[in-house]
Amino acid sequence: MTAELFDLSDDVAVVTGAGRGIGEGIARTLAGHGAAVVCAARRVEEVERVAASIRERGGRALAVPTDVTDDQAVEALARAAIDEFGHLDVWVNNAGGSPVQAPLTELDRAEWDATLRLNLTAVWVCTVTAARLMRDGGRIVNISSLAATTPMAGSGHYAAAKAGVNSLTRTFAKELGPRIRVNAIMPGAVPTEIMMTALHLSQDDLPGLERMLRLPMRRLGTPEDLGAAALWLVAPASAWVTGQVVSIDGGMV
Repeated sequence: MTAELFDLSDDVAVVTGAGRGIGEGIARTLAGHGAAVVCAARRVEEVERVAASIRERGGRALAVPTDVTDDQAVEALARAAIDEFGHLDVWVNNAGGSPVQAPLTELDRAEWDATLRLNLTAVWVCTVTAARLMRDGGRIVNISSLAATTPMAGSGHYAAAKAGVNSLTRTFAKELGPRIRVNAIMPGAVPTEIMMTALHLSQDDLPGLERMLRLPMRRLGTPEDLGAAALWLVAPASAWVTGQVVSIDGGMV
């Protein structure tokens, strides 16, 4: 019975930003529980590597290079999933981030627009596209950020976008239920390439970051931690869960 609660063998899942970091962890986890996974990201070699590694382990995976800020590319991504595997059941909006840190009063307008286009508008476009093409019983998971609820000087543009993602999550859950469930995850400190770049950190800085954060779990997060959370939100185990924004942060808040 427990295995059935996390069985995705009849599901086809799209994961954006799946070429590395959290997206890669989510794609691998969903594939490991039986889902056919469509790995999407802008970097061709990265999504092809992740998809190939899933297939090498006996899973089903397709790499589709995609820029989620291009509406036509998003439509093509959804169609590719259906053409390859026959249907669409799960969509994880993970692509996002901003490597730029600046006070809001000094932020370049182009960076503001680019950050909202990638982190908020693309989530809306992807969700609308997925909802139109999904089978009944579909599930959407948005990857938000603790920045959405915690003021972070220098990241106000990114925080505003992620606060919008939380709002979209709850509104879509109201509007798409009961046919589709929509939830979000707010990751804590997971040392991905984007986080390391934005905070100007190196691997040598991570022990100091762990000590500074003083997390109850006494460690930083991993892509696998986020993969496990996404698995629960798309699996039968969470069949009565929608409209929720869940912090996965090692006890940070």
